[in-house]
Amino acid sequence: MTEAHLARIDAVDEKVHAFLHVDREGALAQARAVDEKRARGEKLGPLAGVPLALKDIFTTRGVPTTVGSKMLEGWIPPYDATLVKRLKAADVVILGKTNMDEFAMGSSTENSAYGPTGNPWDLTRIPGGSGGGSSAALAAYQAPLAIGTDTGGSIRQPAAVTGTVGVKPTYGAVSRYGMVAFSSSLDQGGPCARTVLDAALLHEAIAGHDPLDSTSIDLPVPPVVEAARNGSVAGMRVGVVKQFRGEGYQAGVMQRFDESVELLKELGAEIVELDCPTFDLALSAYYLIAPSECSSNLARFDGLRYGLRAGDDGTRSAEDVTALTREAGFGPEVKRRIILGTYALSSGYYDAWFGSAQKVRTLITREFENAFEQVDVIVSPTTPTTAFPIGERADDPMAMYLADLCTIPTNLAGNAAMSLPCGLAPEDGLPVGLQIIAPAMQDDRLYKVGAAVEAAFVEKWGHPLIEEAPSL
Repeated sequence: MTEAHLARIDAVDEKVHAFLHVDREGALAQARAVDEKRARGEKLGPLAGVPLALKDIFTTRGVPTTVGSKMLEGWIPPYDATLVKRLKAADVVILGKTNMDEFAMGSSTENSAYGPTGNPWDLTRIPGGSGGGSSAALAAYQAPLAIGTDTGGSIRQPAAVTGTVGVKPTYGAVSRYGMVAFSSSLDQGGPCARTVLDAALLHEAIAGHDPLDSTSIDLPVPPVVEAARNGSVAGMRVGVVKQFRGEGYQAGVMQRFDESVELLKELGAEIVELDCPTFDLALSAYYLIAPSECSSNLARFDGLRYGLRAGDDGTRSAEDVTALTREAGFGPEVKRRIILGTYALSSGYYDAWFGSAQKVRTLITREFENAFEQVDVIVSPTTPTTAFPIGERADDPMAMYLADLCTIPTNLAGNAAMSLPCGLAPEDGLPVGLQIIAPAMQDDRLYKVGAAVEAAFVEKWGHPLIEEAPSL
């Protein structure tokens, strides 16, 4: 199986560019170890021997970890991230590291220092971001499982535009130890797959308390696999938020979303209309909080300790070397966010900008709490549009940021959320994602609803990725 997926990568990745590094020898060694365990009659987990594509943001011992940046080009970590350790303990075969927006900053994977990834549905279009490499690897059948990270939607948005399943677990449910930090209060690793059950099995393998992560939740992992195997929405109250529609939403996306809501009704759910006005402020709050935390986190990349070092010819000061290293190592979007964040945190502006954004964050969290007193889950489109052409929004940061309009509120509140395919937009034949949002540490609700919806979609229309995706 590992050899088959490596062969598929060889056949199509020149077109897709989902991978930054393929660990051929390491993957085959892991696969042989699983075969040997099986031959000895040892007990194996449900994912033993299953290949996986890993977003290049997790440190992996002996394997390059670049975070899509020239700043860490060629860096070989001396240790494994906790998530990587858990994958190895589950006998998952890690095929390699996938392309991403530099330091996870972007919505299209165009900000990678190593070039963009194409969407397997249409290689001229984006596969989402920042984890576009992982979602493209799934859609191109280069791997059956993948790992992404979600700061403002970077698991769910790529899943939506590639017709795959992506889950942002509750903040703190999956360890961040060994995950290169962008925005520490928002970043969350999670599973990506082609089916809800596959995502649940991967979720169970990577989640759980980690004493090495101070934000890790010390509670049992919710029964996500059981929920995925017993999907049902009968008797559930499903919220539809007024703010997640209107201007800027593609007609075909809204058509498929409205059909999904009708399907939920047919399956026995009660639909409840919700008004959450502070959600309209989420994008603005996010683009103050995330850059502020990024300006702090990325201060460690100074050219003195590890990674790239530029201008160190023996005549320059440490400050000059740091400045030249950052100029050479960081791309335009990373520089934009560092400057914005440093400004928001600076004396005289902290309370007006960063402090105000944190107050809005609190209001959004309370709005979710109020909503979840009325409903069990909330549904929305995952993205306002289908995949847009590569280059279309490259010179318009605001248009790019709007791709995360529906996903950002969940990150600010720390709730759990999933995106799964809900059909193709009639005007362009590209995938549309349905987002399901659940309260913190109620991740099993995502899988319960997601599995029911997925089964109903397949029964009605067939699985869009299998039935409709063009061959590479």
